[in-house]
Amino acid sequence: MSMDCFDELRAFHAAARLGGMSAGARHLGLTQPTISAHVAKLERRFGVELFFRRGRRVELTDFGRSLLETTHRLYDAEAEALSLLAQGGSAYRGTLRICAVGPYNVMPMVREFRRTHTGVHVVMQLGDSREIVEQVLDYRGDVGVLVHAVEDPRIHCMPYRKQPLVVFCHRDHPLTAMRTLTLMDLNAQSFVLREKGSTTRRVLEQVLARHGVSIRCDVEIGSREAVYEAVAQGLGLGVVSAAAYRPDERTVSLPIHCDELFTHVHVVCLKERRQSLLISRFLEVVERLR
Repeated sequence: MSMDCFDELRAFHAAARLGGMSAGARHLGLTQPTISAHVAKLERRFGVELFFRRGRRVELTDFGRSLLETTHRLYDAEAEALSLLAQGGSAYRGTLRICAVGPYNVMPMVREFRRTHTGVHVVMQLGDSREIVEQVLDYRGDVGVLVHAVEDPRIHCMPYRKQPLVVFCHRDHPLTAMRTLTLMDLNAQSFVLREKGSTTRRVLEQVLARHGVSIRCDVEIGSREAVYEAVAQGLGLGVVSAAAYRPDERTVSLPIHCDELFTHVHVVCLKERRQSLLISRFLEVVERLR
């Protein structure tokens, strides 16, 4: 392959990954006409259409999306090779991008990984499960840590640990007077819950439904911290993972005995990237911690 073709392919990858010719040009330090010309030459060279052009906007064709998946692997491998050369084989270096639904389960993984990979820069981003899967699929995240399995043929999904759920309430709530509780004691109680896409909420509602228990969601909030504060203010009962629960002088956890109230932490990555140097090392750490 000629050097011209490599330049054209790199121009395509930058424009496709960043969503436009101008953004790709800025990333490569080129002018917009130059990167557009590179992409046009690549299309003519192989007789393919990579972008739909709508004025200043461009959109990948199906063929362009397929090529982008391949160039992602190409330039990931290039970056990995350069990182390996730079370190001279003495230590792992580079950047590992981790996406997680919360900090509590992922931090022990990061701590153990950093203990043996001190030269690796870890970048972490928190989001909901949908965002994490999208970031992994779009190559914006290397690995994801979430609290349910992902059924997608493109995704490698590693079970990690079961995570019990804790139901908690304001310290003056009538339920705190009971020494032990069953799920039926939650019937008709008012809850402060996360949005409907929350795995914790979905598990709670499914378990209660199986036992014929009906609750009210009088307050719906999109952040864990806000749920804590709402419960502390007496607005209803809350539910969080045991790892995320933080005792507060205003709240108490309820002694509910139910083996079904749990989520399952999973670590995910693209199947095609499972053997990538840093990703494979991180998965080895997770395997040891299980």
